[in-house]
Amino acid sequence: MDTTLKDPSPASGRGDPMVGQVLDGRYRIDARVAIGGMATVYRAMDTRLDRVLALKVMHTSLSADDTFVTRFIREAKSAARLAHPNVVGVFDQGTDGTYVYLAMEYVEGCTLRDILRDNGALRPRAALDVLEPVLAALGAAHRAGLVHRDVKPENVLIGDDGRVKVADFGLVRAVDSQTSATTDSILGTVSYLAPEQIEDGAATPRTDLYACGVMLYEMLTGSKPHSGATPAQVLYQHLHKDMPAPSAAVPGMAAALDALVARATARSPEERPADAVALLAEARAARAGLRDEELDAVPPRAREDGERPVEVAPAEETAEGSGSLARAAAEGAPASRTEADTSVIPRPVAAGPVPDAEPLDRTAVIPAPPGAPPGGGEGTVGDAPRRRGLQPRWVLVTLGVLLAALVGTGIWYINSGQFTRTPAVLDRTQASATKELADAGLDVKVERDYSERVERGHVISTDPEPGDRVRKTGSVTLTVSRGPHIVKVPDLAGTPLSDARRKLKDAGLEPGTVKHRFDEETARGSVVSTDPGPGDRRRPGAAVALTVSKGAPVEMPDVVGDDQGDAVAQLKDEGLKVRIARERVHSEEEKGTVARQSPTDGSQLARGDTVTLTLSKGPDMVEVPDVEGGSEDEARAKLEQAGFEVTVRRVFFGDTVFNQSPDAGEKAPRGSEITIWLR
Repeated sequence: MDTTLKDPSPASGRGDPMVGQVLDGRYRIDARVAIGGMATVYRAMDTRLDRVLALKVMHTSLSADDTFVTRFIREAKSAARLAHPNVVGVFDQGTDGTYVYLAMEYVEGCTLRDILRDNGALRPRAALDVLEPVLAALGAAHRAGLVHRDVKPENVLIGDDGRVKVADFGLVRAVDSQTSATTDSILGTVSYLAPEQIEDGAATPRTDLYACGVMLYEMLTGSKPHSGATPAQVLYQHLHKDMPAPSAAVPGMAAALDALVARATARSPEERPADAVALLAEARAARAGLRDEELDAVPPRAREDGERPVEVAPAEETAEGSGSLARAAAEGAPASRTEADTSVIPRPVAAGPVPDAEPLDRTAVIPAPPGAPPGGGEGTVGDAPRRRGLQPRWVLVTLGVLLAALVGTGIWYINSGQFTRTPAVLDRTQASATKELADAGLDVKVERDYSERVERGHVISTDPEPGDRVRKTGSVTLTVSRGPHIVKVPDLAGTPLSDARRKLKDAGLEPGTVKHRFDEETARGSVVSTDPGPGDRRRPGAAVALTVSKGAPVEMPDVVGDDQGDAVAQLKDEGLKVRIARERVHSEEEKGTVARQSPTDGSQLARGDTVTLTLSKGPDMVEVPDVEGGSEDEARAKLEQAGFEVTVRRVFFGDTVFNQSPDAGEKAPRGSEITIWLR
């Protein structure tokens, strides 16, 4: 496959040239998901692990900056270490030529911006259901020394199963080296920048809290707290105006929510909580003090029918520049504007701990009942002329309106009224999920399957999927986890090794290390035992070690000194193979007999093992030197140098050799004994 990569320019529209390419020889790009000011996000397939993920490819204008790439890699590593159920996980980071990329989780869902566009303002309960997991994610980051810097609805992701995740950890911190040549440059979304970010580019956990406060205000009221014709006007208001109370836009809003927004968006960082963990505690305390009617109050700008407004909200504006940006805002000068659509579509991960609190990985379902049936009859009646001469016409108009209402109601019922949405019950217990579905008027069917990730008795999936349309009288099939698929180790005793390996694979296990030992009861090459033993339970893919029989042991006989033919016959009778060494050696054994054997006698061998025999060339005959008349030391040295052993006999007290045996000039085998007599 051609893996040449094209530039994923933000200006490209249909027919993105990156689609269908393979990045870094591993990630096949299947579809474009979104384009932002810094990168393009694609849905891709990891061909090595066979899983779908989100691939963020940085624009080449950014990846050409060595400083940016270095910080991007460092911050990507930091984000990858931030394991939290409400944070989009980072799987991999790499480069391919001029392309720098991040491989991240992918899950079908939408962003908080989509929810706000569809629903306008949210009920306080739903707003807190979104805010709390966001704070839990930011709290984990803050305790790990990370600051997000770009918290906004586009970076808050809501999966089809209701889970809330925060995207773009690690990326936003690395980007500031590219925004300008100065050291005090800033980057962030205009509507969510804290005053200290605008003034000097400072980014601390408290700047993330300011953005969370703005986002909470937007969820409660359906609009941003500060607006203007230019980014500079919005920045000026962040610098010089306190955040308005949500109750000013939503009369009757609980005072505790006003206080929570005020605490998070105080213009002075010191007046905000220390980090997201502290603000999370305050948010929970505020929720605990609210009555149900206050939590479920419907704001004026809420669109409970779930339809999108006629005017689609514009793309978020990103402020990028130096510390002088604050002065430009004060003077009303226009500031630079760029797109900031940097959202990522994520997939769920295994749950992890929330700092100082229980895990928050789920949000309340945003209700979206079908729209009200067409009306207007009452206004028509009120506006109808009351003159007696026009009464028949008034009756006809009334009947027409009623007929239109009935037809509209029928059409609505056929298209929407008889349907509801499948509740999100993933990872719930079977009893809890069944009750919620029954309360929604749905029948429940249960199927079971194995799962390595979902606890036994909890829901793995639903059909239809969460959020899909289903008839109010229809049924939903729950797939409930049996827990991990556990298999038993088969009994392989006496099974030939090749068959044992096949049976392990058939059982879903892997053959492990193979050891051999003697066993008189098990045929050579067959399994004696396994570790773990037969009947033990293991997860699929676990390795099983095998001990294989070498058969009954054979004791090596002593064949040294035997004739070659006799020795070979004896060894073969024992079931052993024989190899004759090419080289022959001098030895005390007669020529042609066995001089050495390997292994030595007494060793334990298995039938079929090979024994090596070395044949003798006979003794090595050496001439005996003349040592008579010399001293003991002289005689010993001369004889040992010739290769003989020396034995001394004394007749009288003296040190002179007067006789030797064998005599001088005779030949004797090298290594044999020479006797000398002294007097």
